[in-house]
Amino acid sequence: MKSIEITATVESIEQAQALLESGVDVLYFGEEQFALRLPTYFSREEQIELVELARKYRKKVTVAVNGIMHPEKMRLIPEYLAFLEGLKVDQIAVGDTGVIFVLQRDGYQLPYIYDAQMLVTSSRQINFWAKRGANGAVLAREVPYLELKEMAGEIEVEGEILVYGATCIHQSKRPLVDNYFAYTKAQDQTNKERGLFLAEPKKGDTHYSIYEDSHGTHIFADNDLNLMMELGKLAELSYGRWKLEGIYTPGQTFVEIAKLFVEAKEALLAGNWTEQLALGLSAKVAELHPVGRGLDTGFFLMDPDEVK
Repeated sequence: MKSIEITATVESIEQAQALLESGVDVLYFGEEQFALRLPTYFSREEQIELVELARKYRKKVTVAVNGIMHPEKMRLIPEYLAFLEGLKVDQIAVGDTGVIFVLQRDGYQLPYIYDAQMLVTSSRQINFWAKRGANGAVLAREVPYLELKEMAGEIEVEGEILVYGATCIHQSKRPLVDNYFAYTKAQDQTNKERGLFLAEPKKGDTHYSIYEDSHGTHIFADNDLNLMMELGKLAELSYGRWKLEGIYTPGQTFVEIAKLFVEAKEALLAGNWTEQLALGLSAKVAELHPVGRGLDTGFFLMDPDEVK
């Protein structure tokens, strides 16, 4: 394992500083028009402050430009890319091929990682974008360990793995919840703060979080992800880019969980990783995790034939 880099989403300037002090390597943030599913969105002035803060700690930033850019947003993309280029951000996360086209057509000096969410499931796809300038790729949460193992020796750029947090399983541009409320003549909020969720008809304890914003409707997996026990496997395969997602884990709680993954990183790099340490850290993650939200390993340990 040559290196491990931990990326964490950001909720506030204060939390960003706490994350940097905890040992996180990369801050992940963006603004509402262009970024998907973040704990909060930041103004241009705040983005400048976050970049300067990261530089103070000699750390990096990734700016999310990973929305699906419909025509009205594509018209605004060049100006935002120029703003980020002027900030000399370390990299951006991009999923829409139209944005990649603009990046290359206009010659922006902006490194990018390919982030098409649940669609990035093969080495062939990752290498296709590597040949077109991507310096990394966000692997789909649905890729199980056995497939990650096959991909490890084939991908030409580093793959980022979600190791903690919520997993989006569906996005629609349509305002599905608003439409449902209109049909049932109900009145309610549909934003993330409202805390709405779906439950399967015969499984009342299921909890698919759902909310709407300007990008449409977002639905999340029943349980959040915790791969603390599996970090050794990732390290063996040289998957050293870990993502911590704090969209449903607020404030200092997220910082404390980040500290646990930093401790795991340091133990792995020092050759001190043990099953006992992994068990202890995983138990602490579960203890800190928000009440009412489940935790599991998602698709990681599933048989690839079972993944639909």
